[in-house]
Amino acid sequence: MISIELILLIIALVLSISVVSSKLASRAGVPVLLMFIVIGMLLGSEGPGGLQFDNPWLTQAIGVTALVAILFSGGLDTQWSDVHRVWREVSILSTFSVLASAILVGLCAHVVLGITPLEGILLGSIVASTDAAAVFTILRGQSVRLIPRVKSLIEVESGSNDPMAVFLTIGMIQLITAQVSHPLGLIPLFVQQLVLGVLFGYVGGNLILLVVNRIRLDYDGLYPVLTIALVGVTFGTTAVLGGSGFLAVYLAGIIMRESDFIHKRSLIQFHGGLAWLMQIVMFLTLGLQVFPSELLAVAPQGLVIAVFLMVIARPLSVIPPLLALRVPMRVAGYIAWVGMRGAVPTILATFPLLAGIGVAEQIFNVVFFIVLVSVLLQGSTVAPVARWLRLQDLRPVAPPELLPELLDRGKFQDNMFEVRVTPNCAILGRQVIDLELPPETLLMLISRGDRIVVPRGSTVIEPNDRVLVLTPPHHREQVVRLLTE
Repeated sequence: MISIELILLIIALVLSISVVSSKLASRAGVPVLLMFIVIGMLLGSEGPGGLQFDNPWLTQAIGVTALVAILFSGGLDTQWSDVHRVWREVSILSTFSVLASAILVGLCAHVVLGITPLEGILLGSIVASTDAAAVFTILRGQSVRLIPRVKSLIEVESGSNDPMAVFLTIGMIQLITAQVSHPLGLIPLFVQQLVLGVLFGYVGGNLILLVVNRIRLDYDGLYPVLTIALVGVTFGTTAVLGGSGFLAVYLAGIIMRESDFIHKRSLIQFHGGLAWLMQIVMFLTLGLQVFPSELLAVAPQGLVIAVFLMVIARPLSVIPPLLALRVPMRVAGYIAWVGMRGAVPTILATFPLLAGIGVAEQIFNVVFFIVLVSVLLQGSTVAPVARWLRLQDLRPVAPPELLPELLDRGKFQDNMFEVRVTPNCAILGRQVIDLELPPETLLMLISRGDRIVVPRGSTVIEPNDRVLVLTPPHHREQVVRLLTE
């Protein structure tokens, strides 16, 4: 038996290597997720690590859990103004374009792989959604900022087209396994997924806000635990009742972003870090699940389908509707090219394995190969194409907000503190201007009962006032004596 200490050491080393590799990869223009997958493959049974792993159920479970965290964090990072700016385009891209891409790729797979049309469209449905997280990792690593409208379009599309891909994948599996007898029978399923996803996303987001703001926990560290649990409740309830849990958690995140809640900044940062951790774990697991020797067997067919997806299927399903909505050609072309495949397709590829479909292994390997080709070809050209099409935001970068920067760097921690004025203090009844405060000392706020008082020179000190003081550390003891003795 391997000791738990050794297991923890290996996990810590793998995570550390993954994080460091992501930094190097982003600077070199290589998609981060590719590094995670490669590390997982090296650890697998056919790599130097030699770790035996072949568990589609566990892979899918880890993937679904990771996607919930990633989509909720994506919602927290999405402003409603971004959604409102591109809602017409996104409503088409996340529905019609996903369906069109699935059908086109499906017909190509039918011809190239020799599988049935339904099995081909199943493969097309699996690779129909995009991964903007990888795109923006590369753009940030190479210091390329997109103009706001293009940035919003890519981000919101990536968060909203996943539910359609999930629905199509599940629907095609039901058709292949004869759970549904006719394609029109999928329409009620789609309506149910969409309506319940939106409904429970709205209710779940507002419920999380209500609970977080009202519960008043004794320990601040429990708020991240609470939000994780409530996000899980939102996803689980929606999915169990037949709705799109992924759409629900993404919408819940957007609703929270637009509202005020306790520890908002720190919770957004926490869920961002959690999303990164889950993304690392997910791609490492996918790397373990795949066998490189099987990828080589499907390489020729996979390359044909991948090129068809990038050069024909994606542009045909994206560019015409965007042009109809008067989106400039260079923007429409860029949106078509940056439709990188990543997290969602690799997780959806495990669904046919668990459904017992005959060509499931072949579909999984082809999808995995398509993802690798997509991140290599598209991922390495995302930034250069943005520069070539002049889609960069050339405006000066606004400096970070002063207060959050000071708080994050801890500059106030030693200089700011709270003092409660004692009932028998000598300064009671005196005005602030008459207090003999040390140099560089400021009374910032006074909490008096249910009121917050901003001190002025004429403000009178009263018993039990709670005073927020800003002063250098070497004056702290003198200020405390002044306000309490």
